[in-house]
Amino acid sequence: MTLLEKLQAFPKFETVPTEQLQWVVDRGEVITFAKDEYFFKPNDPLDHLYLITGGEYIFKIQRNEQVQTVGRFKAPMVTGTLPYSRTTVAKGYGVVESEVEMLALHKDHFRDMICDCHELTTVFVHEMSSRIREFTKTSQLNDKMMSLGKLSAGLAHELNNPSAAVVRSSKELAKHLKTVPERFKRIIDTQLTAEQIDDVNEVLFKRLEDGVLSLSTMDRMDREDALVDWLYDQDVEEPEELADSIVDFGFTVEDFEKIAEKTPQEDLPSVIGWVDQLLTTEKLVGEIEDASERISNLVLSIKSYTHMDQAQEKSKTDVHTGLNNTLTMLNHKIKRNEITVVTEYAEGLAEPEVLPSAINQVWTNIMDNAIDAMESTEKRELLVRTYPTGKYIAIEIRDSGTGIPEDVKDKIFDPFFTTKAVGKGTGLGLENVMQTVRVQHEGLIEVESEPGKTSFTVCLPVEAV
Repeated sequence: MTLLEKLQAFPKFETVPTEQLQWVVDRGEVITFAKDEYFFKPNDPLDHLYLITGGEYIFKIQRNEQVQTVGRFKAPMVTGTLPYSRTTVAKGYGVVESEVEMLALHKDHFRDMICDCHELTTVFVHEMSSRIREFTKTSQLNDKMMSLGKLSAGLAHELNNPSAAVVRSSKELAKHLKTVPERFKRIIDTQLTAEQIDDVNEVLFKRLEDGVLSLSTMDRMDREDALVDWLYDQDVEEPEELADSIVDFGFTVEDFEKIAEKTPQEDLPSVIGWVDQLLTTEKLVGEIEDASERISNLVLSIKSYTHMDQAQEKSKTDVHTGLNNTLTMLNHKIKRNEITVVTEYAEGLAEPEVLPSAINQVWTNIMDNAIDAMESTEKRELLVRTYPTGKYIAIEIRDSGTGIPEDVKDKIFDPFFTTKAVGKGTGLGLENVMQTVRVQHEGLIEVESEPGKTSFTVCLPVEAV
């Protein structure tokens, strides 16, 4: 099969006159690549249009220090640079899977092709439009997956702490409850009267009502030492272990003196053991309850953040709830970077009609960029402020990061523009912010930046436009 016949077999060229395909053949160069050879590498200049007439190659790209396969491409296909394309260098790797044969046309011929080969040029323009659509679709999906990955990592860490606390306290509680029968037997063997039991319960329940206290290290040590000395004097077994759990509820020597006054000396160790049994059980149950509540609150924050149980329609929304939920989603990253968060919320702020899930993504993109901007700075403060302004409400998110360079400030909302390393940003985050604020909500967004202070201010109309 001749080279011209191979080009005529391209489905894309069905409507292209034979003489125009012959025009390409006359000016092109046939190139072949063997299996496992690199067809192109990152930053290789893109100065040829390639018409692959045989073989297959794999396209790979580096993301987060890992090389990932994007797709496999077989003949017949069009690749390389195209007329009117502004792409100048390759973004990934082209690895030959089976020997590739292609016709390469240098871009210096594009001007003549546009003038002399209208049908062929039209095919290539349509090809470029399809590329842009596919690339945008893929990049948006990658951007969403990248955001989801960041949030998932943070949420996994946030959930791990309370869930680990539940497991730890549950195991400790199960171990502790195994001692109940023996201590219950001892307390049954005592000869306490109903009045004496009431006296003990009065002291016990007062401390239970106060709950676990937050004591300074020194205060705790002083109380423990005093309790250990007193328990030793009363011949109570394992005084150090008892004091460690009892002191959490604020028990003092005076409390046990009151119990001792109403309890026969021979029964005192059993009574104190039973008091410790109840306090330890209460403490462990409280720890499980607190950790479970943290998990529940986090799940509620996730549900509120995504609005996954609601229709995707505009509704009056308290932006403070969305801002707080976003801070919760990013809490792991905020803590890891030792960032101080300051919130200044206006009271009685009007509730705009918004798409809650979409507007929460706006806060996420802006805050996530702000956190990244403070990675190398000494002062790390994230300010989130709201206030009314005319027919709008304003939401300002300000960071103390390095600032946005003057030469890129006008480009930050452009599609695919990013200053982050390859694999760490798609360049669609702020472009999506712009689309969501201006197009979907007919709002405004302003950016002010200087070293040590960058603020994004989003203004949303109070009444839906």
